[in-house]
Amino acid sequence: MGPTGKRLAAVATTLSFEKFWKWLAGHANCILRAGTPEVVLIDHDDFHWTLITEDDHTHVVQLARAKELVGELLVFPTEIAYVQVEPTETDGEWLFECIIENEKAREVAYHFVMAHEYEDGEHRREEKWTH
Repeated sequence: MGPTGKRLAAVATTLSFEKFWKWLAGHANCILRAGTPEVVLIDHDDFHWTLITEDDHTHVVQLARAKELVGELLVFPTEIAYVQVEPTETDGEWLFECIIENEKAREVAYHFVMAHEYEDGEHRREEKWTH
């Protein structure tokens, strides 16, 4: 809040996809939603997220209930120029957009909505953020 009691507008920040993915690996339990312009995977109390780095060209985001796969996203990191971070309209939620840029366009290829903002470090294994 600013001095007038109004909410201050947040400025978006950026980070590299490599740094984001490394951080995300320690915060998989904090993912609320993840998707592309075509599909969105939504967290649920019975679901868990798994992040897999198959190789330098393919990463996988899986959402499962027990051992049953609910959905998965294939992420191609070599296409991503950077990750843009900003708070959402919902208190406590943060939007991480993976941006692809070329000569003709700038577009969001993947997005992750998290239960908290980016910070260095990871949660202890027994610590789970709730939402």
